[in-house]
Amino acid sequence: MAAHNPMYWHDGLLVGHSAIDDEHRRFAALIQSLREAPVDRLAEMLEELLQLARAHFLHEDGLMEATAFPPRKCHIGEHAAVLASISGVQARLVRGEVAVVRRLAEELEHWFPAHVQHLDSALAHWICKQQVGAKPVVLRRNVAARPAAEAA
Repeated sequence: MAAHNPMYWHDGLLVGHSAIDDEHRRFAALIQSLREAPVDRLAEMLEELLQLARAHFLHEDGLMEATAFPPRKCHIGEHAAVLASISGVQARLVRGEVAVVRRLAEELEHWFPAHVQHLDSALAHWICKQQVGAKPVVLRRNVAARPAAEAA
């Protein structure tokens, strides 16, 4: 499953901020579920994804503003673009366009890991540096997500 699905959760997606990491796990699970959901559940699941994304992005946006995170405008803009995409896909699903929902899930699968590993990781580092003067400590234990040769 991990080889075919970029949204397979692994500890490489941890940023070291427990609240953000928990939200990321739920976000990843919803994206994967959206790809696999029966057609009659797509609207419900897309709405759940939108609500989680709104809450999560609002949380991160608030952290960026509160800590004066230097690249916050770019990061916040990316959040707004994702929310607009999800809302646009919802409107198309209402018109019966099911394939566009699966395509959104695919696009999010490719966008999300890079966003987490670059922008969100930098945010977690910034917050930790502001609070305790150091980078966050991230323990990567999910050995099952790595190829067997690396795990040895």
